Amino acid sequence: MALQLQLRTVSGLRGRADRIAKAAFRGLSFYTRVLENCEDEARFDETFRWPVASNIDGNEILEIQVFNYSKVFTNRLIGTFRMVLQKVVEEGHVEVMDTLIDDNNSAIQTSISIEIRYQALDGTVGTWNDKEFLETPSVHSEGDGRYPLETDSLLSGHRQSTDGSVGKSNQQSTERSFRRAGKGVFSAMKLGKARPTKDDHRKQDEPAVLEAEDLDRKVMRLGGGLDPDTISLASVTAVTTNVSNKRSKPDIKMEPSAGRPMDYQISITVIEARQLVGLNMDPVVCVEVGEEKKYTSMKESTNCPYYNEYFVFDFHVPPDVMFDKIIKLSVIHSKNLLRSGTLVGSFKMDVGTVYTQPEHQFYHKWAILSDPEDLTAGLKGYLKCDIAVVGKGDNIKTPHKANETEEDDIEGNLLLPDGVPPERQWARFYIKIYRAEGLPRMNTSIMANVKKALIGENKDLVDPYVQVAFAGQKGKTSVQKSSYEPLWNEQIIFTEMFPPLCKRIKIQIRDSDKVNDVAIGTHFIDLRKISNEGDKGYLPTFGPAWVNMYGSTRNYTLMDEHQELNEGLGEGVSFRARLLMSLAVEILDTSNPEINSSTEVQVEQATPVADNCTGKMEEFFLFGAFLEATMIDRKIGDKPINFEVTIGNYGNQIDGMTKPVLRRKKEGGDGDEEESELLHNSSEDEADEDGEMVSVSSSQPMKPLVTDRNYFHLPYFEKKPCIYIKSWWQDQRRRLYNANIMDKIADKLEEGLNDVQEMIKTEKPHPERRLRGVLEELSSGCLRFVTLADKDQHHSSRTRLDRERLKSCMRELENMGQQATTLRSQVKKNTMKDKLKQVQNFLQKLRFLADEPQHTIPDIFVWMMSNNKRIAYARVPSKDILYSIVDEEMGKDCAKVKTVFLKLPGKRGFGPAGWTVQAKMEIYLWLGLNKQRKDFLSGLPCGFEEKKTTRGQNLPSFPPISLLYTKKQVFQLRAHMYQARSLFAADSSGLSDPFARVFFTSQSQCTEVLNETLCPTWDQLLVFDNVELYGEAHEMRDDPPIIVIEIYDQDTVGKADFMGRTFAKPVVKMSDEQYCPPRFPPQLEYYQIYRGNSTAGDLLAAFELLQIGSGGKSDLPPIDGPTDIDRGPILPVPLGIRPVLSKYRVEILFWGLRDLKRVNLAQVDRPRVDIECAGKGVQSALIQNYKKNPNFSTLVKWFEVDLPENELLHPPLNIRVVDCRAFGRYTLVGSHTVSSLRKFIYRPPDKKAQHWNMTAKQLKGYLAMANGAPHSRPTGEIIVNMEPEVPIKKMETMVKLEANSDAVVKVDVSEEEKEKKKKKKKGGGGGGGEEIEEEEPDESMLDWWSKYFASIETMKEQLRQQEAAAAEAEEKEEMEIADGFKGQAKNKEKSKTPKDDKKKKQQSAPELPEKKNKQKIDELKVFNKELETEFDNFEDWLHTFNLLRGKIGDNDDNATEEERIVGRFKGSMCVYKVPLPDDITKEAGYDPTFGMFQGIPSNDPINVLVRVYIVRATDLHPADINGKADPYIAIKLGKTDIKDKENYISKQLNPVFGKSFDIEATFPMESMLTVAVYDWDLVGTDDLIGETKIDLENRYYSKHRATCGVSQTYSIHGYNIWRDPMKPSQILSKLCKEGKVDGPHFGPGGRVKVANRVYTGPTEIEDENGQKKQTDEHLALTVLRHWEDVPRAGCKLVPEHVETRPLLNPDKPGIEQGRLEMWVDMFPMDMPAPGPAIDISPRKPKKYELRVIVWNTDEVILEDDDYFTGEKSSDIFVRGWLKGQQEDKQDTDVHYHSLTGEGNFNWRYIFPFDYLMAEEKIVISKKESMFSWDETEYKIPARLTLQVWDADHFSADDFLGAIELDLNRFPRGAKTSKQCSLEMVTNEAELPMVSIFKQKRVKGWWPFVARDENDELEITGKVEAELHLLTAEEAEKSPAGLARNEPDPLEKPNRPDTSFIWFLNPLKSIKYLICTRYKWLIIKIVLALLLLIMVALFLYSMPGYMVKKLLGA
Repeated sequence: MALQLQLRTVSGLRGRADRIAKAAFRGLSFYTRVLENCEDEARFDETFRWPVASNIDGNEILEIQVFNYSKVFTNRLIGTFRMVLQKVVEEGHVEVMDTLIDDNNSAIQTSISIEIRYQALDGTVGTWNDKEFLETPSVHSEGDGRYPLETDSLLSGHRQSTDGSVGKSNQQSTERSFRRAGKGVFSAMKLGKARPTKDDHRKQDEPAVLEAEDLDRKVMRLGGGLDPDTISLASVTAVTTNVSNKRSKPDIKMEPSAGRPMDYQISITVIEARQLVGLNMDPVVCVEVGEEKKYTSMKESTNCPYYNEYFVFDFHVPPDVMFDKIIKLSVIHSKNLLRSGTLVGSFKMDVGTVYTQPEHQFYHKWAILSDPEDLTAGLKGYLKCDIAVVGKGDNIKTPHKANETEEDDIEGNLLLPDGVPPERQWARFYIKIYRAEGLPRMNTSIMANVKKALIGENKDLVDPYVQVAFAGQKGKTSVQKSSYEPLWNEQIIFTEMFPPLCKRIKIQIRDSDKVNDVAIGTHFIDLRKISNEGDKGYLPTFGPAWVNMYGSTRNYTLMDEHQELNEGLGEGVSFRARLLMSLAVEILDTSNPEINSSTEVQVEQATPVADNCTGKMEEFFLFGAFLEATMIDRKIGDKPINFEVTIGNYGNQIDGMTKPVLRRKKEGGDGDEEESELLHNSSEDEADEDGEMVSVSSSQPMKPLVTDRNYFHLPYFEKKPCIYIKSWWQDQRRRLYNANIMDKIADKLEEGLNDVQEMIKTEKPHPERRLRGVLEELSSGCLRFVTLADKDQHHSSRTRLDRERLKSCMRELENMGQQATTLRSQVKKNTMKDKLKQVQNFLQKLRFLADEPQHTIPDIFVWMMSNNKRIAYARVPSKDILYSIVDEEMGKDCAKVKTVFLKLPGKRGFGPAGWTVQAKMEIYLWLGLNKQRKDFLSGLPCGFEEKKTTRGQNLPSFPPISLLYTKKQVFQLRAHMYQARSLFAADSSGLSDPFARVFFTSQSQCTEVLNETLCPTWDQLLVFDNVELYGEAHEMRDDPPIIVIEIYDQDTVGKADFMGRTFAKPVVKMSDEQYCPPRFPPQLEYYQIYRGNSTAGDLLAAFELLQIGSGGKSDLPPIDGPTDIDRGPILPVPLGIRPVLSKYRVEILFWGLRDLKRVNLAQVDRPRVDIECAGKGVQSALIQNYKKNPNFSTLVKWFEVDLPENELLHPPLNIRVVDCRAFGRYTLVGSHTVSSLRKFIYRPPDKKAQHWNMTAKQLKGYLAMANGAPHSRPTGEIIVNMEPEVPIKKMETMVKLEANSDAVVKVDVSEEEKEKKKKKKKGGGGGGGEEIEEEEPDESMLDWWSKYFASIETMKEQLRQQEAAAAEAEEKEEMEIADGFKGQAKNKEKSKTPKDDKKKKQQSAPELPEKKNKQKIDELKVFNKELETEFDNFEDWLHTFNLLRGKIGDNDDNATEEERIVGRFKGSMCVYKVPLPDDITKEAGYDPTFGMFQGIPSNDPINVLVRVYIVRATDLHPADINGKADPYIAIKLGKTDIKDKENYISKQLNPVFGKSFDIEATFPMESMLTVAVYDWDLVGTDDLIGETKIDLENRYYSKHRATCGVSQTYSIHGYNIWRDPMKPSQILSKLCKEGKVDGPHFGPGGRVKVANRVYTGPTEIEDENGQKKQTDEHLALTVLRHWEDVPRAGCKLVPEHVETRPLLNPDKPGIEQGRLEMWVDMFPMDMPAPGPAIDISPRKPKKYELRVIVWNTDEVILEDDDYFTGEKSSDIFVRGWLKGQQEDKQDTDVHYHSLTGEGNFNWRYIFPFDYLMAEEKIVISKKESMFSWDETEYKIPARLTLQVWDADHFSADDFLGAIELDLNRFPRGAKTSKQCSLEMVTNEAELPMVSIFKQKRVKGWWPFVARDENDELEITGKVEAELHLLTAEEAEKSPAGLARNEPDPLEKPNRPDTSFIWFLNPLKSIKYLICTRYKWLIIKIVLALLLLIMVALFLYSMPGYMVKKLLGA
């Protein structure tokens, strides 16, 4: 099924040129070869074939373009031919002769002649016959690397040139550069070359490769019209790497890393909460990680509590478990001992989300709290916190902790990962569970048999249910009793915020059992993979699809040792079950009243899905052949071994017996027939009725044969066993095909990137060209994906996820292709690094996209069985061996021979056990639809006969059960084992006795054992004779099997220890080839050695495989090495291969030994150092008494040695320290290996470039203003005006200075500065006096802390600017990439813009700080890391080498490098070729005894005063139960041990120490300073929190002069006094003398000349009385601050600084326990003594008094209804407090019965408080509880809280509203009550803010607010208040009374009479009672009474009346 084109001729061409043509169809292009010097006709005669995946549509187009080819410039298009393929589709074969058209679509006279054939999928068109074009064979797109990529015009040059002109001459070197292909680890494997098509054998042999230099030469010759920045080396690798089709690469990393536990520390700081919903609450924050909970303290009655509490959680679990843990922060209202409190709101996110953040942390972010119980409620407040997750070895850069004054922009700093919208909505996650299949037995069969005997029923032995866990909640389905194929049809519903911050849903099938409820299998669904957050994205969706679950082997045991695998930890070793499920998400509309607002997990019935919804059932066929089984571990024993292959439960004969996975009725028969077939199936040769084959899933058992001491092999010689299995699965291959295409693009990209990195590492020229090639390959690959995936047939079983994923993958890849094209044009030498990073992001993205979440066919397992027991396994993903007709869609290992290493299952495979190979197999696998199986044998090495079962003898398509190879080739393998380096220390001495064992097929050989070394040079040739390989000769050439090299440590007793393993591919020479360059002799190469997952050194070796032809061995190149008499039969590596040597001299500087630990309990007394390199060496002098003086008496010694010319091949240098004991015994103390000598190589300077090159680095140019100066001045001096230093560094500009010209560097204080100073003295007269006075504190007020805080501000400003600049650059980059494909023209303009921007920035930067720093405080430099990292460990001439001893621990946990260090050797070395040029040795003052180490100080003992300043510590790890610590400082130096225990700081994790300590020490004995922070405990010993160690000696002797930092300015008094006993001028003279620099020459007019630089600057200084004196110190200081620019001798001097050092605790290696800010000064005792230490004691808080007068309130809401008068009124009082928790709350009196909400108070509160100006915090000290031992100091923000209340007599008072004013920034009060509005609280950003500390007195109206039922803020009143701030002294002078008391009393408020209580005004009340309230009641009563009276009167008078009437009286 393909389209085939034969391009015959192009005629009618004009002129004479090289021609090339390109044919393109469906995005895949082929190039022809280049025809050189054609005139009018070009005869191409080439055939191209496009394999097609789907039928060609009649209107698709084939395009052919013809170019004039140019080797250097881009090809020029002559014309194009496009053809619609309608006729081809109809007829199947067309011949065409037609003219070409040019760019404007007009015909030209050139014509083309072609022939096209097409064969459709269904065979409808034409008949296929490959033999029809005999001229040239078909060219495959993948196969032979003959098709370079589109732009690869360079390489297509000599494709067919038989003379091989350029191709050959330069090929050797290029081939070497690109031969390392490989997947990272594989980089050193030499892979076969391009596979020539058979008849072109000779011509094709040297693939055309242009060497880079060669190319540059051509460019020169052609007159440089070409920009070298556009050249790309595209498929050089395609030409030289593993392009052959028969083998795929093995993976070298053996150990599964997934399930191993690691150390994690989660630190969470809860800072504060804001806007909590609720009235007058007492909030507590609960921090929960996984199962652990911790609580903050409780803050009383506040809605914005401030905590600043720090919590640490430590875990030791596997990464998967860690990252699934949930961090939950919840705020709880009024929790105490008795009640649990009510939840206000909570926030949750998983640990993985934090870990994926930059730096693994969120810093100062606001978490949004929501109520999980009530979906309809809005947000419940914000919580500000820091969350960090530290794994072992992660270091976290915490932003510098200084006073946090940034505006609190909550919305802009939400605690959410990038890309998550701040308004998250509630959503329902519906997880539907339909059914499962293929479950294993989960019960012992004994019980079942008993049951069967008793009851007679046979049940399935498993009771499954499904449990789903997500975001900390779990839901489960019902239990289906006794069912291997349970049906649930249930859905589990989670309600969670969307997008969720928890990434994985865990789905587990469990077996319900009263005793032992265990997991059967686990599957994780990663939400990121089933949704897309882009604007064209989609909500999470999944299925309905089957997910496969893997875990432990299926045989049931009560105690399954691999149970963890079923929980989803580690790699499953067997198929467990598959589950049909789906997932959908629905965003809830919370405004809908019907909605169920509970967030509990619900389980409901779900509608079942149709059987065919997951795809049509297809019969799949799996075929495998075992070509080799070697390296079988001897521990297994010699019982017969066989291999079993399973896919799902098919093929599993031991324990898969739970029925076949799927019972589907086959066309004719019944389902049960198939079942029986699988159950009874064994390797017997049987077939069922219709001639169908029965699966054969395991090989015949065979007895293993011995290979060597460690390994067996199986005798699979000419007869190779096969297996085949039929299985039935739903056909969802398309998913896997798409994943395969992406995987292949990613593999190619990764390989290319490894090439580029290898080139950079080995310093090959032009890696950027290779990167361009990589990008080209990437973009064409992406476009190819888009065309292929687009053809996706729309069959019914595609799920929504399939459709959406396809769309988004196509979008992403199309986008990536375009970005790659744009990036390619931007790759230049200097942008290389950034672009490389971006391309690596592409790689990650591709890998992410390629991972298909909806499984289809289960993975294949290959098990090795011995004696019917499962021993070891390999797991092969089914997509890797899936067949497709289209090459790109085929699995990467399908129909290829793959080397597979079997490993032990589960935990057994961890650690050393897993490092030994269980077996190495060469295995061939093919999986595809049964109906496609005709070419399943196509990829096997040729030359075999098939052996079939008896039934299948005459059926051609019947699979064989074994292959019999008739062809075999005999080879000789030569392994040139030269040396290894940086091996693993396997003995307790810290060394090893290594030997290497080389395995090839079933043979193995060893090198000799070299004792006590980590860098053995074996220099040995191992010859393997008569190696038999089966198959065709030509395949061997391209595709030899791999060689395995294992390194062992020989032990005198017991077995050799495994030290590492690597693979290699040999270079092959067939018997008909010449043994000559470029391929032979092969060159030594480095191969990376792996031990488990970690690297363990490199092997330098070469391997060649030589065919033994008919003439026998006599034809092979002779083995002629210098045979050593001493080495006996050992052959050395032959001459052409071993490196070329030259003579080098190695000089060693021996300085001293430090910190040597005991050896075997004895102290080291007389140590000596032995240096050895390449067999030669030298010994140091003996140190006579290590205790007294650990330095060496002789400083420099040397030895000569032969080293390879190629520096990359230099052997390592070994440093060994031995202790000489009595009687000539000596013991090894420790050793160190310098693996690379490169940094110690000295290269004499070039004669030609004798003047020092002023590189940009040395001239960190500040010659910014030197515009044209050099030409204008006759003397050649360059004047450089140094602007007064602005705190923000200017962008560096650079001016090249000739070494002999002079430069003047002028430093001047600008006039305005001077003016300012004058003004300051006068106290600021003039109009602006007031302001100046306010902003400029007096000199005397400034102290060291002012300087420190100013510096921190500057540092943060710089960080911010860097971030902004980085962000800007990134944005620009993205813009460029996005715009890039709108035409390259724009790019030219773009490239200019950045520079202009820079200039603008340069101008704007200085102005910014001027506004901020009102007044210039001298600053120091705050390093947010150790000084060592900034100055390269101070190893400018004295290096420190750690001496190691002891074994390296086997697993990562125990022995870290730290614990193996037994001491340190100080010294250095210099390596150079001899002889040296004369001028160096003849230089003045050259001392031959010191060789290259001229001018080093003496190493005699020296006394030094060490002054340690400790500023503060931050983020200490809590040491006490209460989550706090009581830290104090302990300092140790030599015998001095200072513990500052009595000055501990109570309950503080960010203590400010502010102390200095003076210690006298003697170097070298006491040079390691340890500063530790301990936690004080009342009882028991104090715990170490963390410590830091500083090597003072290196600092002391460093040229960077780290003894005492050079400050910015020189002053002789005040806070900035010069600390060093030497003045700047003295220091300068000393430096000039030591560096042999001419100078300093001080001249008049404030000038100083040093070397050829002239600096200018101020010359006056003021003493404390303001007298001015002349001085040169400022000038000298200017030179010192720019000392790095002085030619030759210059280097950066350490400035005055504070360094930040991490504190580490040996018990928790690698995890920071806090940081310490400090610095160290050192002063030699033989010099004048330094002044007293600077006072850095912590600032005392200043005492203030805040007086608040509450004048009136207005519009307070009325809360009460008066019982008598019925009026709405309130009894108002106002409460206020300043300090944290209401302990100083003050209330006004009550304004009773306010009817209008007006209240009059005239009431004064007085709040005294202690305030730290710099940190803007109030300091309070109080006991934490009644049991506390001492007071704890708290720092809290200065916030005044005013609340309005309604007083009640009997019930609790009602809270009405409150306002909080932050005293540093609060809204200015309104002038009148009317102007006071809610805006003042809600809209703070726009209002003018005031600070009480600046204003001192403020009066106005402020609103009281509270939240109503709907959580909306509303105004509940207004208060008129006056705030008055006084210092304690002022308050003493003008005292005032509380309330309305003396002194300074306030008048009584005039409260209107309404407020008099009702009984004082009874008439009014009565009137009210009668007239209004009970009016009708009274009327009714009166009427009723009247009626009653009338009735009564009537009754009363009636008898009398009647009598009267009757008697007639």
